[in-house]
Amino acid sequence: MSTTPSGTDLTAPRREGRHRKPVHLGAHFPGVNSTTVWRDPRAGSQTDFSSFAHMARTAERGLMDFFFLAEGLRLREHRGRIVDLDVVGRPDTLPVLNALAAVTTHLGLAGTLNTTFNEPFELARQLATLDHLSGGRAAWNVVTSSDAFTGENFRRGGYLAHEDRYARAREVVTAVRGWWDSWADDALVADPAAGTFVRGDRVSEVTPRGEHVRARARGLLPRSPQGHPVLFQAGDSPQGRETAAALADAVFTVHGTLEAGQAFTADVKGRLAAHGRRPEDLKVLPGATFVLGDTPADALERARETRFLQVGPEQAVAHVEALWGRELPGLDPDGPLPASDPDPAATVTRGRVQHTTDPVATARRWRQLQAEHGWSVRELVVEVTQRQQFVGTPEQVAAEVDLYVQADACDGFILIPSLTPTGLDEFVDRVVPLLQERGAHRTAYEGPTLRHHLGLPVPAARTVDGEAADGEQR
Repeated sequence: MSTTPSGTDLTAPRREGRHRKPVHLGAHFPGVNSTTVWRDPRAGSQTDFSSFAHMARTAERGLMDFFFLAEGLRLREHRGRIVDLDVVGRPDTLPVLNALAAVTTHLGLAGTLNTTFNEPFELARQLATLDHLSGGRAAWNVVTSSDAFTGENFRRGGYLAHEDRYARAREVVTAVRGWWDSWADDALVADPAAGTFVRGDRVSEVTPRGEHVRARARGLLPRSPQGHPVLFQAGDSPQGRETAAALADAVFTVHGTLEAGQAFTADVKGRLAAHGRRPEDLKVLPGATFVLGDTPADALERARETRFLQVGPEQAVAHVEALWGRELPGLDPDGPLPASDPDPAATVTRGRVQHTTDPVATARRWRQLQAEHGWSVRELVVEVTQRQQFVGTPEQVAAEVDLYVQADACDGFILIPSLTPTGLDEFVDRVVPLLQERGAHRTAYEGPTLRHHLGLPVPAARTVDGEAADGEQR
């Protein structure tokens, strides 16, 4: 479990006032993977709108920047069967976020939508609609996929070689932004006396002609109060980092230590100058879980109980089989790992994001950990699958969250509670007030749009010929 970073003094003097970096917070609706304790009797529905509404309202009560909703495009399978230990049955992202726009007033609304399988003009239209209905609070988490299994759901198969998926993503995002920005700020007139609603000469035609995207169209909607939706990008590979530096407003990432966060942030923000951008133009927001307790020992015990609810015996075995690429009959979750090595070319799990590039090397590292700590298969999986996690009293967690931001390890966190839909309540009630006391979190929303919340510039409008106007609006 992650507690405070080794050697870090969380009692160091606070930087009070306006010069203190703000801690940006988002709320991730859980359930896409094993972060959710769905076996808990307090767990609610993954489908009922009341669950989404409860968490969004809680996030807004905590003055958080945004609500984040991931999506999956195909049910995962393991050994040819649905992975029913994952939480499945999630409604479509955009209808949920559009509905949440009606029950919130300031909270940003971020959704994951895939560039590999979706058409760019449809993405532009759908996300611009959300941005207008919410009054400038929409965000798009741009993701890619090289998974042919998921691609089987789509008309053309959707398969792209790994090296091509970021090339398509950049073309898709460039085209979508072109349509979002194709209306000049003075295009919408609505002048009854003149009989003019839209100045057609102020709406540009955008004609992407890349290898992956070819189209000819004008955007269907004028620019929103925030210019256009905020762009999130998820990905830690060199291509992902470069794409984020070129196009994204925020990066959804994962790093487990203060030092790793500082290295990632320095690297990705160090790439911005080559694209004519400043460090403050990109927010680094890793996902993080949290467990609170009345005492440090209480928090550690609660964290252990939570992790073993998240990773049951069946999940532990399935996780090892996924790495080994084959069924492992008789594998004891309370016993050791298999003596044989994985088959790098084989697969037994489909539809899950695979982060391992060398399964043989990973298996050897796991065996070393087992030998050093005496862990069972299940205990090992619990340890190697946990994300950056804040475990402690509310005071400890507030101090550590603040530390990461002030030490330039990130700009904030996307919080992933373990319980649906009430898991965020405790953080808002017990940690947010302490962050406010430290001068690290707002006490009121200062603007209506998500770009206001994140401190991001409004993108410049386009001229009639489709070129960006000089400069950026604040």
